[in-house]
Amino acid sequence: MLVAAAVCPCPPLLVPEVAAGAAPELDTLRDACADALGVLAAARPDLLIVVGPADRPDRGPYSEGTTGTFRGFGVDLGVRLGRDLGSATDRPLPPSLAVGAWLLARAEWAGVPVEGLGVGEPPAADRCTDAGRDLAARADRVALLVMGDGSACRTLKAPGYLDERAEAFDAAAARALGAADPDALIALDETLAYELKAAGRAPWQVLAGAARGAGLAGRLLYEDAPYGVGYLVAAWS
Repeated sequence: MLVAAAVCPCPPLLVPEVAAGAAPELDTLRDACADALGVLAAARPDLLIVVGPADRPDRGPYSEGTTGTFRGFGVDLGVRLGRDLGSATDRPLPPSLAVGAWLLARAEWAGVPVEGLGVGEPPAADRCTDAGRDLAARADRVALLVMGDGSACRTLKAPGYLDERAEAFDAAAARALGAADPDALIALDETLAYELKAAGRAPWQVLAGAARGAGLAGRLLYEDAPYGVGYLVAAWS
């Protein structure tokens, strides 16, 4: 069953080497992510699964030891999902899971098996929740690191330009994550999320499926929209 979850955004700019001179701008966000991962460690799970958005070719499971890189963002920096077991797939981690792997390495995560799952449009909420339920059944004590951004339409300079619906969408997601409310996450509108370029919708609904019946409490650790993109950090335990 699910015993803990950390929700973090997944911009490659979280990695200081990628952000370069702008790195200090996201220090507060990095600190919040570190606090959320601390909740995962304290839960002492038997298995940690990193869930994040992925384009169609990159969707599906990733075994422990799978590597990723930030070369596509101009930085020769590699990461590995958990331990090097010598049996990982040749398919590299998608960017969201690579950022998750970087966060785990930064937190010096060790001793617990780590796997990954890439998800993305167009899975409906029920498919996401079914996937989450299956993840929660993988071990007696499962933890999830859920990567995903809110809307990308909060300002005129945002990747998706300004959409007046974006702030309310992110606020609803923040309330649901802060309250550890699976039903509220499931209620997030899939079409609206797609129009607002909210890549976190599917991963959050996977979390909702895993958390149903687990009785977890939540804390919202960060809520802001630097660069016009909604970034949310939460911890469930």
